[in-house]
Amino acid sequence: MLDDLLRGALDDAASREAQLPLSHLEALALEAPAALNALEFLAPADHMKVIAEVKRASPSRGDLAAIPEPHELAMQYEAGGASTVSVLTEGRKFKGSLDDLRSVRQNVNIPVLRKDFIGNAYQVYEARAAGADLVLLIVAALPQSTLESLYKLIIELGMTPLVEAHSDEEVERAIQLGSKLIGVNARDLSTFELDRELFGRVSDVIPKGTIKVAESAVRGVDDVEHYRRAGADVVLVGEALVIEGAPREAVRAFTQVA
Repeated sequence: MLDDLLRGALDDAASREAQLPLSHLEALALEAPAALNALEFLAPADHMKVIAEVKRASPSRGDLAAIPEPHELAMQYEAGGASTVSVLTEGRKFKGSLDDLRSVRQNVNIPVLRKDFIGNAYQVYEARAAGADLVLLIVAALPQSTLESLYKLIIELGMTPLVEAHSDEEVERAIQLGSKLIGVNARDLSTFELDRELFGRVSDVIPKGTIKVAESAVRGVDDVEHYRRAGADVVLVGEALVIEGAPREAVRAFTQVA
């Protein structure tokens, strides 16, 4: 599944590159307003920080919510105390787009993450040109050499990489990059099975001074409390918020977990 998602994302990026060459995209990326420092917004605190996600659908759950105006949902997240907004830009399975990211970036004052299946430099430049402050890199999807080159490019463009792992070995690969923001995804992107206990088993490998993000398997405050006890500084939440009738209140409740 992960290989298929990455292949589709790269094919779609190639189609966009046929319309907008890399040289032109690079110029747009360099002209964009400077990225916000996401590490400052997500720095450990006496309460859980929240990355709240704009997410219409997923391969595991199908359609979740229509979200006709992504920026309106993002503004509710910000009002609820979210530290960052994550925007799914993958179009085939998650029904997102870079237009969603642009809309969100123009309407919130907190960092915005481009969450997609990133595999080449063109996608990184797209993220910066669209206003992203962070870019997701999935360790399992990339050879270490590609991971390193994309990580360096994200940093060079002033953005923050969120490096996502799913095992001790993948966490070690993220550490080798020097990553200051490491996510542990409870969802296996090869099988899409969930394991809420995974974060607690692998988080001790993450060195002190690195921001620890728990991803997936969050349905309510109990799950946030579970991750907090396991050492999470930040929780990334998507489905529970987009299907929640009161996303602002839900984010606020998550951020009150100490």
